[in-house]
Amino acid sequence: MSKKDPASSSYYKEPVPHIAHDSPFASMMERFRFAAEILDLDEGVFKYLSSPEKVVMVSIPVNMDDGRIEVFDGYRVIHNSILGPSKGGIRYSDDVTIDEVKALAAWMTWKCAVVNVPFGGAKGGVRVNPKELSQAELERLTRRYTANMLDVFGPDRDIPAPDMNTNEQTMAWIMDTYSMKQKKTETAVVTGKPIILGGSKGRKEATGRGVVTSTLAALGKLRISPSNTSVVVQGFGNVGSVSASLMYEQGAKVLAISDISGGYYNADGIDIPEAIHYVQTHDNSLEGFSGAEKISNQDLLELECDVLIPAAKEDQINKENAPNIKAKIIAEGANGPVTANADKILEDNGIMVVPDILANAGGVTVSYFEWVQDRHGYFWTEERVNRRLNRMMRESFDNLFMVSEKYSITLRQAAYVYAIDRVATTLKLRGIYA
Repeated sequence: MSKKDPASSSYYKEPVPHIAHDSPFASMMERFRFAAEILDLDEGVFKYLSSPEKVVMVSIPVNMDDGRIEVFDGYRVIHNSILGPSKGGIRYSDDVTIDEVKALAAWMTWKCAVVNVPFGGAKGGVRVNPKELSQAELERLTRRYTANMLDVFGPDRDIPAPDMNTNEQTMAWIMDTYSMKQKKTETAVVTGKPIILGGSKGRKEATGRGVVTSTLAALGKLRISPSNTSVVVQGFGNVGSVSASLMYEQGAKVLAISDISGGYYNADGIDIPEAIHYVQTHDNSLEGFSGAEKISNQDLLELECDVLIPAAKEDQINKENAPNIKAKIIAEGANGPVTANADKILEDNGIMVVPDILANAGGVTVSYFEWVQDRHGYFWTEERVNRRLNRMMRESFDNLFMVSEKYSITLRQAAYVYAIDRVATTLKLRGIYA
């Protein structure tokens, strides 16, 4: 029986924080409470926004290739739909829990609110090790999960997207299953689809482009020209490589990049197109790249630069190394790369942190664009997608910057103040339906 990694062809995910002990999400919840105190949020509203609207758990029987029947647990949590249909990815993992899904659904509520996308937050998951299933078994699993969620999913109700170990093929199966049950093609029921099935152009680069748009807005506030900017990028996957490439196109000097093989530094600047070509022709690795000298990832983070883009993993900047960070701006391409106990240190040192909840929200923004295009049956050029993404990201940055100045708080704190205020205000206007 042939096995296939379902994530092998995936290049788009809606970024979400990892859930673990002392996780980025736990840090986010502390920031949520802080924001609620600033807003003097009514206790009842706080309780409402802390609780999911709907929690669905289903059993998913699957006919395996060898004739056995296996049963898997499936989840979907709708945290909030005050602003519009709920939105969030579906992950396949053998350690998925309902508490994890609840947490990630709440996080999506705030992320959509920060970028003024008319979606609420949701998240789904199936407890399964997808590497142990064949492609045919994954298809049957996905279609049965979708069939069990027919009363939940819908272009006007809840819109899934790719997440951990799911991809555009998974979304195609969900779309087809839902469409067969509705007896009409409903492309808008999912985002992150193949272009030919109603996916959006510009999706691959959306997260990295959003990081750069936020970075350019921050540079503008500090009156630093992009062409006079030095940049360090940790991580050279989709988000990191796109961020580095776009900053390079702006005339910035990219001093260092890194991947799992280590960091690569060139005081005169790295030729980013050359580095990307090298990775594409060397098993997606920078190992052996001759356009820069090898340094450690830790040394890379502590280089003197104008902009540091951590686009690798969570918890990379912590209380131990935060005092050594010399960047003027940190734009969080990854989720939770700065720990909560490092925030105060960076703030005291005058470093502007563009938080992940804004910086990497380009993905969910272009997911919204995909949904709009599907609803209209009219698809935009990549140039139009990028132009509208840049506008929305800049407007969102400006909104958070104004909130940060109003309350004399950081951009991260401002993000949660802005998001919670937007959802809470909408809730008060709509009222509680009896």
